Amino acid sequence: MHAYVLWRAATVPLFKGAVSRKVLIGAGMVLWVVFFLGRVIGHGGAGTPAAILEYLGMNWMAVVFLLSVTLLIVDIVTVFGLILHRIAPFLRGCALLSGLVLSMIALVQGHRSPVIQNYDVHLPGLSQEMNGTVIVALSDLHVGSLIGRQWLEARVAQVEAQKPDLIVLLGDIFEGHDRPRDELIALLRRLSAPLGVWAVLGNHEFHGRNNPGSSRIYYDGIPVLNNSWAELSPSLVLAGVDDLTANHRSGRDDDLVAKALEGRPPGATVLLSHTPWHAERIAGDGVGLMLSAHTHGGQIWPFGYLTQRIYPLLGGEYVVDGMTVIVCRGTGTWGPRMRLWRPGEILRVTLRNKEV
Repeated sequence: MHAYVLWRAATVPLFKGAVSRKVLIGAGMVLWVVFFLGRVIGHGGAGTPAAILEYLGMNWMAVVFLLSVTLLIVDIVTVFGLILHRIAPFLRGCALLSGLVLSMIALVQGHRSPVIQNYDVHLPGLSQEMNGTVIVALSDLHVGSLIGRQWLEARVAQVEAQKPDLIVLLGDIFEGHDRPRDELIALLRRLSAPLGVWAVLGNHEFHGRNNPGSSRIYYDGIPVLNNSWAELSPSLVLAGVDDLTANHRSGRDDDLVAKALEGRPPGATVLLSHTPWHAERIAGDGVGLMLSAHTHGGQIWPFGYLTQRIYPLLGGEYVVDGMTVIVCRGTGTWGPRMRLWRPGEILRVTLRNKEV
């Protein structure tokens, strides 16, 4: 993408007359090195210098992506300059400007506080006593070098303001490439609700499985539903599976869904699954509500069109064979601190025992 952007930028009148090809190539190499260092050194490093490198590198990656998209649109329209060849260089200049504007919008959007997304869900089998139960769900926080204490503290306050009966963490709580700092663990432990705080593992919790990122959540008082269930009340069961993509990549053929639901008591069942896969199968097992995440809603347009080819349930509310599926587009961000077009979100799901 760097090479493509430089190749097309060199034909733009503004650069063609004022900036030499050597300068463009030199600038491109410097920017690529920033990306490389941010990805290789910053992502696995610690301290302020590593955080700055990662921030610059990851955000530049997104900028290059958006510049490539806008330039490619112009090249498709002009058949790479074979038609409209007189104005094609000017159009490429407009494409570069558009890409930069989109990048600025995405940067602002990525730093916005996540919104509260409200849902009402009819849950068959739910008792009258549990009618109106409020679940607040957080997903894909990716707390680490780029998202730290102040951000997490604000999210805890946001959750507390919702007065939830149940709090669930849908995976990718920590970035996964380093041991979570004790201050972040302490902040997470401030979450509380009458029916408890429960978690499932996301793919980032499996990065360096011997690194105690995920187990520290459990040992610090937040139980993890490792392919298991818990009865929260005589009419409400909460089940959870380990990340399905991690299971798939490992080459195992374990039926995690069957393990998670095996032997559960009758009543309404809510299943937590970081990855929104196997919805039809889960609906067939009598689950009334499935809460998922992982996709980030594509995070940066138009990347979502590619993401949806792997994860058809990209974000929002779906009904699959009578079961409600809600896919959170992420509370935080992964990689670039950028979002285009929609901000992060926290789910607030009110359970109903009859149609509302």
